[in-house]
Formats: sequence, C-alpha cells, structure tokens
Amino acid sequence: MGDILKGLGSTRSCHQPNHLLQTPDTFVRAALPVMLNATAIVHAAPAMGAQFVAYTAEMAAGGTLAANGSQRFVYVSQGSIDVDCSGEHKTLGPGGYCYIPPDVDHLITSDEASVAFVIEKPYEVMPEVEPPAFFGGNSSEIDAVPLMGDANVRVQMLIPELAQFDFAVNIMNFDPGASLSMVEIHFMEHGLMQLQGGGIYKLGDCWHPISAGDFIWMAPYCPQWFGALGKEPARYLIYKDWNRSPGAWL
Repeated sequence: MGDILKGLGSTRSCHQPNHLLQTPDTFVRAALPVMLNATAIVHAAPAMGAQFVAYTAEMAAGGTLAANGSQRFVYVSQGSIDVDCSGEHKTLGPGGYCYIPPDVDHLITSDEASVAFVIEKPYEVMPEVEPPAFFGGNSSEIDAVPLMGDANVRVQMLIPELAQFDFAVNIMNFDPGASLSMVEIHFMEHGLMQLQGGGIYKLGDCWHPISAGDFIWMAPYCPQWFGALGKEPARYLIYKDWNRSPGAWL
C-alpha cells in the first residue's frame, strides 16, 4: 500500500495568505480570450489577492496574443516573438523583453513554439506625468550592478527608474552561495519567476526550496529572503509595484 501511495498528493507548491509558491508540477493551462493558438499558465491574479496579473504564455507556431487594455511587460524565455505596437515592430528572442503602454492597440505573434512571461497591471496615473512609451531590449545588454555593494549579488533593471512607470521589473543574479543581506518587509508586492538555478526562499514563517521554473507571489509586508544553493548561479526575474504613494487611494 505504501508503494502505491508514494508521491501521491506531494508537491513543493504552497499557498499561504501572504505568499504563493507555484511549482511546474501544479501548473494548469487554459487559453485566455485574447489568445489564439496559445495557452496561459496564470500565476497571480486578483482572485488570490494580487493587484496585478502574471502568466506564462505558451505560444504555438502561428500563435497570437492581442491587446486587452492593460499595460504589459513581456519577457521571452524560449523561441521568438514579434511585437507590433503603435507602428513599431520588434522581434524578441530569449532574454528579450518589451513594455507596452496601457490602452494601446498591439499584437504579439510567434512563428515558432515560444514561451513568454507576461505581467499586466492597471496603470496608476500621476498628475502632469505622461504615460510611458513602448520600448524593448534584451537582458544581455543590461549592466548587472552590485546590490548594496555586494559583487556576488547583482541586479539588472529592465525598466528605467522614471516617474512614468508605476512598476519595476529586475533580474537578480546570485553567485553560488550568495544571499540577500537582510530579510525584507515592505508595502510593495512581488511576482517572481525563477529563471536559472535555485536555493532557499524564506516567505513569512516558511522556508521553501526553489528551482528553475518556479513562480512566487509575495503579498505586501510578507517577510522575504533568498539564498542561492548549488554549483550554478541563480537568476530570477522579479516584479514590484513602486513609484506611487502608498496612500494615494485614501
């Protein structure tokens, strides 16, 4: 009986009030209304308390992802996609990314099987500040800057630190054995996709082993800390809402 039941119901995935660890063995795929020849793995959404939406778009050859009114950040992990937005065209391969402003008509297409991580968020208007414009690039072209002077932990900022943007997306790079210098507790929430390597993440009162392909949601004020383990570097892409007053809605 023990052999029959071995492994049944087992997973590293965990959902707590202040965080979610979602591992590939628990991913559920479903097409979104704006997709054709593509499916989505929805990682974070308002239904769980998140103030943004994050999903992995798996696009077949001939797949499309159309506009839905939200601002978008798109990061390509596999294959290649074409983005047509406001008369501009960009082709993005692995490590490529783009920002798409709110309420701008655009179309994302793929001529081959491709995978992209997508973040969507309602835009928070700031008086007398114009919304940002469409742009794109590749993470390989972004300098990795030591975090708080630690050369073993480096950050790549994929979105400029400008008042137009109401969220940030960074890639964090950890040498084997490196870790964050402190446990962070703050009013911003996060969405994190582990791109490479792994380690241990402290979330609230829980300690989670993390591997490439995992997704993490962290609610505001969730205690958080990461340490890289193993023989290869660890890299993750992380979203946070920022650059707006935490009391602007009062």
